[in-house]
Amino acid sequence: MAVLAAAAGGALAAPASAEGETPPGRVEFPTHCLPPQEAGLPPADGPTTARITVDDPAPRVGDTVTVTYQVTRTPAPNPVGGELPADVLTPAGRILLGGAQSGEVTVVGAARNEPVPAGAALPAVTMTGTFTVTAPGGITLTPGGYTLHTAHLADLDTVCTADGAPAAARIEAAPLPTANLRGISLGAAHGKPGARVHVTGAGFVPGAAVTVTGRAGAAGTADRVTATADRLGQLTAELPVTDRATTGVVAYEGTDWSAQRGTGPAAYTVVGPAPAVPAARRVTATVEPGTLAMTQTGEAVTLGAVPYGDGGAAPGRIGTVTVKDARGGPAGWSLVGKVTDFTGPGGVRIPAGSLAWTPSCVAAAGSPSACTAGSAGTVGPDGAVLASTADAPLTGGTFTLDAAVTLRVPPYTPPGAYTATLTLTLS
Repeated sequence: MAVLAAAAGGALAAPASAEGETPPGRVEFPTHCLPPQEAGLPPADGPTTARITVDDPAPRVGDTVTVTYQVTRTPAPNPVGGELPADVLTPAGRILLGGAQSGEVTVVGAARNEPVPAGAALPAVTMTGTFTVTAPGGITLTPGGYTLHTAHLADLDTVCTADGAPAAARIEAAPLPTANLRGISLGAAHGKPGARVHVTGAGFVPGAAVTVTGRAGAAGTADRVTATADRLGQLTAELPVTDRATTGVVAYEGTDWSAQRGTGPAAYTVVGPAPAVPAARRVTATVEPGTLAMTQTGEAVTLGAVPYGDGGAAPGRIGTVTVKDARGGPAGWSLVGKVTDFTGPGGVRIPAGSLAWTPSCVAAAGSPSACTAGSAGTVGPDGAVLASTADAPLTGGTFTLDAAVTLRVPPYTPPGAYTATLTLTLS
């Protein structure tokens, strides 16, 4: 667990379409536009042609998605009596979310336009905004109404409402990975063939049927018993161990062991009297499995300062994290980080979703497992993977992890120190 501190002080373009093709995300829908009362113009009805694009069509829950709303044609007319000068038209609008997530996204644009002759329709505008993905599944984005503000001689608003617009874009949000907290311990680490081993476990789904079985490397042995997890997800079982090949014990839910629904192996050795061999002695050496552990350099992370008013990105690093996997079984591991909101002077908060990281992971020479760094992106309160190793017939090693972190500080955030708690969970 580390404490993070910071001092406060465009969308990606979509691929071009071939000539004559409709670009992805483009739709047309009926629009009713009300010119400002001062213009003395009647309402304007007609089609709006618009396009919605996103910077990430396959985000994960907790990610921030940037949305671009382009109005390429509008029935709204120039509301002033003469020519409308350049760069006096400011658009604002909204995009409706549907499917797995509901709500709306506010989008705004800059005052950027060519001169508009008297009586002509207002030109194309581009607006952008962001939203945070809160649910997995398909999410649709539908264009909503928009307002065209002109600032020439007087501030005038032309308000256009959308009627029956179709969905213009769709994203598919993936859920965050969940940590496996299942584990077992044995009443004895060795015994004679046929000995009953007392097994206790925790972290299972309450009421689930759990298989407790012997293990020889990546394969199961003939030793097997079934138990039921109680309402707290705990279990007890007596496993008769008769198979001399058994070198460990695992427990899992379902029909087969997996890293997501099973435990790592708890070491067990079957011992027995050596047969009499004239003038000879049998020498047996045992390699004892160890544990999965994590250490971290330092207790606090200080991010860079950003100027008041401008806001921006406060950079830093979480510091070196060392993971040592000495279990010697088939299970890999995963290290997940979660962060709280940043709290500053007077209780002002910067949301946890404003913190992003770019993880890195290096395996020490000779490590059986390869280390995979998590994806760059938002950490957030629901968490993100810092690094992991995959299941394999033989796993283990020493791994050095780190991550470059960036906190997005909004403009005009009150000056002062903002702190949050970053929690790392290894499983």
